Amino acid sequence: MAVDWLGFGYAATILFGGFMGYKRKGSLMSLIAGLFFGGISAYGAFRVTIDPQDKWTLFAASGALAVVMGMRFKKSGKLMPAGIMAGLSLMMVVRLLLL
Repeated sequence: MAVDWLGFGYAATILFGGFMGYKRKGSLMSLIAGLFFGGISAYGAFRVTIDPQDKWTLFAASGALAVVMGMRFKKSGKLMPAGIMAGLSLMMVVRLLLL
């Protein structure tokens, strides 16, 4: 049973990004979204660690975040944070499809 380090790293990145959005801009919504999506992603990474075929929780969270942040990136054109999170989420979706 191998630990899904990439999944846990992805979840930690989301949590950290939500915290930084709150700390720098005072955005409570960033904090809430970071905690929500980071928590779901961490749970999904835990499920993948137990059973590599149980990837749907992490897949749903990363897919939703890829869509939401992709739309924000398209609207604002700002690479940070929307573009980076959309890219990371899309890479996680592709990784899970290949798993």
